[in-house]
Amino acid sequence: MFNKVLVNEDLGSINHGIAHILHDRTGVEEIQQAQYCDDAYLKFRRAKRDGHPFDLLVTDLSFKESHRERKLISGIQLIEAIRSIQPDIKIVVYSMEDRPAKVRSLFADQCIDAYVCKGRYGLNELVQSVSEVYSNNRFISPRLASIMSKNNVFELKDYDLLLLKHLSDGLTQEQIGEYFRKNHISPNSISSIEKRLNKLKFNFKAKNAIHLVAMTKDLGLL
Repeated sequence: MFNKVLVNEDLGSINHGIAHILHDRTGVEEIQQAQYCDDAYLKFRRAKRDGHPFDLLVTDLSFKESHRERKLISGIQLIEAIRSIQPDIKIVVYSMEDRPAKVRSLFADQCIDAYVCKGRYGLNELVQSVSEVYSNNRFISPRLASIMSKNNVFELKDYDLLLLKHLSDGLTQEQIGEYFRKNHISPNSISSIEKRLNKLKFNFKAKNAIHLVAMTKDLGLL
């Protein structure tokens, strides 16, 4: 099991709870805590300099504003900063964020090892995630993994995202076509836009364009 873990969470009660349950149920020998991303980064630098680096980072994504000046204000910024000094660090994100597109980007862009949704089963899943990551496996909260697997077929192209974005802003198909023509985006004819919308509505089983936009937003795809 991991020897040295840092838990980064701005709420002290949650921070202590995570540290306590990981110590009791995973056997991690040393668990340190931080409530600010800047402090977490300094702990990582110091540990690496002293020859006793951390094995695992458990971090939230969002941190409340503070009176103190901060350089790193989000979990993503912290991950990127720590990766620059310790590229092989294992990372578990523990957050309220549940948009599939956002979670996919964390695995693709930040190369995280596990994603756990805060909630009723969050702490139990967090314990499971640490064990899975230690065994070099990826972990995603089952509820979120189920949603993501059901919607893999519905990955949207850049053209689709732009089309849906303009629809959500209240533009008509004619206005969207005019925008596409001015910006040299193809296809841009009204018939082509209508055909693409019909295909998207069919794929998502949406009743109309408004329903389509609402569904893609709810799924975190838009």
